[in-house]
Amino acid sequence: MAVTQPVRSKHQVRELAAYYLKRGEIRNHVLIVMGVHTALRIGDLLRLTWDDIYDFERGRVRDSVSVTEKKTGKSKTVALNDRIRSALALYAPAAKRGKALIESRKGTGRAISRIQAYRLIRAAAEALGFIARVSCHSLRKTFGYHAWKSGASPAVIMDIYNHSSFSVTRRYLGVSQDDRDEVYRKLAGVV
Repeated sequence: MAVTQPVRSKHQVRELAAYYLKRGEIRNHVLIVMGVHTALRIGDLLRLTWDDIYDFERGRVRDSVSVTEKKTGKSKTVALNDRIRSALALYAPAAKRGKALIESRKGTGRAISRIQAYRLIRAAAEALGFIARVSCHSLRKTFGYHAWKSGASPAVIMDIYNHSSFSVTRRYLGVSQDDRDEVYRKLAGVV
């Protein structure tokens, strides 16, 4: 079985996020942006409601969201960065109290299924010609990979992921030989 990979190219991450936006499918755009920028597992992302994300009293997207992870039972607060807030601002006209954030088009107020989320992400990756295996979990891994490449401490990334060992986080980061080679090349100018 092929291992799901992070999307390593920043350009490809932007393409993936823009794929559904260009097609006018804002819900699907929000799914991808939220997945890449929150590091939430797909099940936790699909459990979010508009009440979690949107302040109906003030008519605006909240600054953060509190989540209790289904897998670990641990609570965490996730800051909603500018990319998320911009995507959600486009989607805000769909905001309804008590409804799922990534709502099914069946009109039930419930979220799309994990299978449907996979189909949407996979379809975008295939349409864009991505070679690496991309799935729902790729969005979570993409967050860690780019956080690490941007200089975030692996210890902080491990904490964000709620991993119990660094070996799991290391696998998520998808460290490749190219990444190792880059470290060797950078060090040449120091010593």
